[in-house]
Amino acid sequence: MDTPPTGAVDSVLVADKYGKSRVRLMKLVRRADRHNLKEITLEILFQGDFASCYEAGDNSKILPTDTIKNTVYVLARKHEIVAIEEFAQCLIEHFLNNNPQVSEVRVEMTEHLWSRINSTAFTRASGKRTAVVTGTRDGMTIDAGIGDLLILRSAGSGFEGYIKDQYTTLPETSDRIFQTALLATWRYKSRSLNFNGHWERIRETILDTFATHPSRSVQHTLHAIGKQVLASFPEVVEIQLTMPNKHALLVDLSPFGLDNPNEIFLPTDEPSGYIEAKLVRR
Repeated sequence: MDTPPTGAVDSVLVADKYGKSRVRLMKLVRRADRHNLKEITLEILFQGDFASCYEAGDNSKILPTDTIKNTVYVLARKHEIVAIEEFAQCLIEHFLNNNPQVSEVRVEMTEHLWSRINSTAFTRASGKRTAVVTGTRDGMTIDAGIGDLLILRSAGSGFEGYIKDQYTTLPETSDRIFQTALLATWRYKSRSLNFNGHWERIRETILDTFATHPSRSVQHTLHAIGKQVLASFPEVVEIQLTMPNKHALLVDLSPFGLDNPNEIFLPTDEPSGYIEAKLVRR
């Protein structure tokens, strides 16, 4: 069979995006009484009128991705970074105002959290703060979140009454270790909020609900967390939660003549249960 000549296939470009990923930024603000530290990883993606670059090799509408990276550092120097959601909006406004060929900018940020030891010393904190802000000339959507939040409870969690078929070996339990690496993403209905305050209080709500909810399954507690966040924060219109079940397996000590009253476990995260759900405000 003859190979068709290059370009002979009838095709159309239906979607495209480009940008810069894994942009690393650390900003240190040196105040007289203390230093403030922010560490952020960014991805910035453009959508717009770029077909001529793909189809004809015409780069006249392409802002180099190296320029995108440099813009992050310049704007970080010019602007105070109080909340990552606000800095994302600043970047989006700059790119849209200066690039008419760009119709949409998506900025994804992960803030690597540092806790203060004293005025000029820090230690890496648990979990990550996230934000995904998407902007066009008609408006913006702002999603905030938490990632890699390792949490565990040692009481008040069970798993009973599930389907048992010929391959089921898992015993029922009313008292188990419940451990997960929680990922939460929620959407705000406004672009002008105290983002830092909201993030802190939503995190506290997630932790309090996880710690106190009488859990009959991971799904049960995930749903309770989502409901509580929506009930407590009218500015949040939806929330998505992922809670992989990091198992702690009871070790059989009977070969050694010992009992095991739920004290000795083998922690394992592979394989793990995967539980995810999204709740929206009615």
